[in-house]
Amino acid sequence: MTEDNLYHFQAAPKWADSLTDSEIISLLVDTDFSNEQIDEGRDFCYFLNKYYKIDDNSTSEYALMAYTLLQPENLEFASMYDLVLEENETSYIHRISVYRNGQLIDKTPDVTVKVLDNENQSGRGIISSSKKLNISIKDLHLNDVLIMEDTKVKVFTEKEFLRRDFVKQIFVTPDTYWAYGRYCYKLINNRSKRVAYKKMFFRDDEGKVIPPQVHYLAQGEVFEYTRTDYINPVDPNRENFPFIDFATDSNWKELSNYIYPLYEEALGVKLKDFAPDLAEKLDAMPTLDEKIQYAIEFVQNNIYYLYNADEMNGHKPQAPAVTYQNKQGDCKAKSVLLKAVLDYLGVASSVVLVNYNADYYLQYYLPSLLSFNHVIVKINYLGKEYFIDATARNEFGKLENRAVISFCFYMEILPNQELQVRKPIRFEKYCIDEQISLEAKENVGTIALVTTYRYNRANAMRGYFKTSNKNERLDSWNNSLFYALNYVNDRKGKDFREIFKNATLQIVKDDKVENEFVVKYEATIENPYYTESGKRFLMYYDGSTLKNSIREHQHSDTSIFQCFDSEHYVISLKTDESIDTKEKYTIQECNIENEYFSYKTKKDITRNSGRVEIWYDPLVNIEIPLDKIEEVRQDYNIIADSNFGIGIDVQEKSFLNSLKRLFK
Repeated sequence: MTEDNLYHFQAAPKWADSLTDSEIISLLVDTDFSNEQIDEGRDFCYFLNKYYKIDDNSTSEYALMAYTLLQPENLEFASMYDLVLEENETSYIHRISVYRNGQLIDKTPDVTVKVLDNENQSGRGIISSSKKLNISIKDLHLNDVLIMEDTKVKVFTEKEFLRRDFVKQIFVTPDTYWAYGRYCYKLINNRSKRVAYKKMFFRDDEGKVIPPQVHYLAQGEVFEYTRTDYINPVDPNRENFPFIDFATDSNWKELSNYIYPLYEEALGVKLKDFAPDLAEKLDAMPTLDEKIQYAIEFVQNNIYYLYNADEMNGHKPQAPAVTYQNKQGDCKAKSVLLKAVLDYLGVASSVVLVNYNADYYLQYYLPSLLSFNHVIVKINYLGKEYFIDATARNEFGKLENRAVISFCFYMEILPNQELQVRKPIRFEKYCIDEQISLEAKENVGTIALVTTYRYNRANAMRGYFKTSNKNERLDSWNNSLFYALNYVNDRKGKDFREIFKNATLQIVKDDKVENEFVVKYEATIENPYYTESGKRFLMYYDGSTLKNSIREHQHSDTSIFQCFDSEHYVISLKTDESIDTKEKYTIQECNIENEYFSYKTKKDITRNSGRVEIWYDPLVNIEIPLDKIEEVRQDYNIIADSNFGIGIDVQEKSFLNSLKRLFK
């Protein structure tokens, strides 16, 4: 791509139905609506025309807008901005003008365009041949009205056949800052295949979501969304932004049959044909579990992840032999190589398409291969399903002990497939398994925590210990204990290191087969009791079990995707003082069972101690629908009612207390 054809100054295309200068000036009229927005300290957009024209071999994106420059930050942005161009994409600048003191002034002579490489991540294996236009406009004034008109035209290259064969366009209604005198969005279908579209999360006059319906655009037909005196009425904290999904009319079965032949050759190779040394090494291992673990970690850690943004849309994977020889590849290449190794081991597997970031919306989108942006491997082993991301690094453990990826929807690259919903799971072992002991003797406390981390937690904690220093880690543990022991309410502002003396934190065990990472923390605490109104308490409450994201959920459109860790705690508090063995919260227990999680506490109280064991077992990778959230929320509120730890009240020595104990 040369700089000569990256941008041009020329008139707008006929299909855009541009406006003349006089037509533009006629639209730059202040109204009660515009004055209301300006009086609130906002800028105002007099009009925005945003048109997409989709052809069989190209896509054109046209925009014509006029907006005020009343706020310094918007003036700064307008004076210099960047425009990213993909490979084989060209920008056509039609008009840059300002309306100032009743006159329309052409600013094209004041425009400077610099062509830059849009590259700042190659050191992390992300390669892109896109370019960036840095556009600066001299002599813009506060209170100007800026008029801009341009078109970006993207011509698909041969390797972008997926985008050539299928269109995917999502129109999201604008953010709530801007108000528009006139707002017009168009999609012009000039493709030979018809385009389906579906409106999602639009509301009627009563605020109720309108059920979605699928409509179609034949070649030559236009979809238009026009509003006047418009500001998006969405409540962004409680509602999803309305959007319209456009996609080439198809279904999942047809799409799977389209993409499978692209992978078929790479999926049919034999490991011994291109990696006999790897096959020989696997043969020497005594158990299949060891072989599977080695295969996964070999591909994850020895094959460099190289993401080529321009080739991802091609979806034709690199041959496993090339990936193995070069020791590098993208998600497709790494996944196909891992499957070749698993095939050699006789382990059933398939390559699947996912989109972690947009996973929730896959259930609403129209069928489209362009809804996916990542490839991973699904393994069926001993009657269970596992999902492995071949691009991950520094993950360990036998298959059943490895990291669990959070997502819900996927499509296997096999013939005649549908969009699948992943089966929810329960962890067989606890992700966090912690023993806490606090003993107070002669007003000095000794505290010890032994914590076992498993699955994702083990991998994350290994990484944390590798990238942090001793003082960072101790401060992290001290900070957590500062809140768990409720010291935040009686010694707030005091240095953690002055509270937790002689603190140590050490790795007790690091088992990369069972994927268990065990650490032990110990410290002494002078005056370990939390004090309030002259009364003393020992308490330990771990707020991580409260799951405030559910308790505080107020969204009316979005359900909750539950992907919490399972947790097990044994908390022991002991003192050389007598405690109140009848106090309500000290002795209360709970036992919660619902379809999404179980939570149980069991207590043992003596005259000098309290012990609680807590079991929390969530169902993982499952959507909690809106009509079930309130029921689940109430169960989490029960946990929040002092059922996420234990507290014991010291019985202060007095004549009345002595009499009470005498008559008990």
